[in-house]
Amino acid sequence: MGAALMALLPTAAMAQGPVVSKQTYQLHQKLLTLDSHLDTPASLDLPGWSIDEEHDVLHDFTQVDLPRMKKGGLDGGFWAIYTPQGPVTIEGFRKARDFAILRGLSIRNMVAADPANFALATEVKDAAPIAAKGKRIVYMSIENAYPLGEDVSLLDTFYAMGVRVVGFAHFAHNQFADSSTDPSGKPRFGGLSPLGKELLKEMNRIGVVPDASHSSDQVLDDLLTLSTTPVLLTHSGCKAVYDHPRNIDDAHLKALAAKGGVIQMNAYGAYLRASKPNPQRQEALKALYGQMREGAKLSAEKRAELLAKRQEIDRLYPDTDRPSFDDFMKHMLHALEVVGPDHVGIGADWDGGGGVVGMEDVVDLPKITAALLKAGYSEADVQKIWSGNVLRVLAAAEAGKAQ
Repeated sequence: MGAALMALLPTAAMAQGPVVSKQTYQLHQKLLTLDSHLDTPASLDLPGWSIDEEHDVLHDFTQVDLPRMKKGGLDGGFWAIYTPQGPVTIEGFRKARDFAILRGLSIRNMVAADPANFALATEVKDAAPIAAKGKRIVYMSIENAYPLGEDVSLLDTFYAMGVRVVGFAHFAHNQFADSSTDPSGKPRFGGLSPLGKELLKEMNRIGVVPDASHSSDQVLDDLLTLSTTPVLLTHSGCKAVYDHPRNIDDAHLKALAAKGGVIQMNAYGAYLRASKPNPQRQEALKALYGQMREGAKLSAEKRAELLAKRQEIDRLYPDTDRPSFDDFMKHMLHALEVVGPDHVGIGADWDGGGGVVGMEDVVDLPKITAALLKAGYSEADVQKIWSGNVLRVLAAAEAGKAQ
């Protein structure tokens, strides 16, 4: 039994979540596994950081790299071009466009720099052959359509780059859609804007999957009504388990499934359950994140300094009420109960805030397979959940383009 496997076999006293047997670990490694929302491209631009080297989540707080993907049996997924929401102005659009294009090039450069271990995927048929060669699958997505400005034809440029999934909004309203978490607490458009409806038509025309995560329930209603292909929630949870604006209720779950859509379950703790307030920690983290914002040009020395500050925050103000693997599974099992294994997948939000006690990085992914098997789901069901369902939605987008 190798060290990697031993690391996946904690005692009940050491970690939350199921013990992963050797048989389950081997099964997990055979499955085609995709995560629909990897924020790992942000790591690619960190000074001195390499996707090919193994990192420690407790040291540099990153959660995905090639060695850990191999240990955790993650074949790949949708690598996100995430752009923070900025001013809805011509200048704001220009800066966001340039940032998003450069982030997309970082993903492409990762693949080009290591063709022995990574391969770009643009169609459903690409995934299995890439995995069969022992390489990691790199689909591309956009989180927050804000960089497209007011020119929906710019989507063609990102499509040519490799993007196949696009989310309309993020933490705040933008020119395309209402966010579920806008600071105003009020809708702007009551769903998709007129420009958002144009964007959806363009997505359907060229074969891009619409992603409703982060958008409001009314946006999801519009997408389910107007989209000619199924809708994906790349990283979301269930309101019935925890009533948070980022989660969706059972009625929307059923409507999503009725149109062939899929919810990919996230592991972002703040959306899984309520936690005890820790105001000193929150204030300290807020000040720190202001210095580590997306797009900031950090030297290796400055990054080391900020990481040391983050570790000091953890020491001074420990987070003693973090959601656990069991909290994550409550959302997944509820979604499975409501819509079945044909409409549920996994998008944990790695490197974007995801991770819970008992599942800190992608090394722990076999625990999900173990938990699903323990809950009575078959190997075929688990394969659908890990990749079959998200690939079916992508196939429907491809077919819609052909029509």
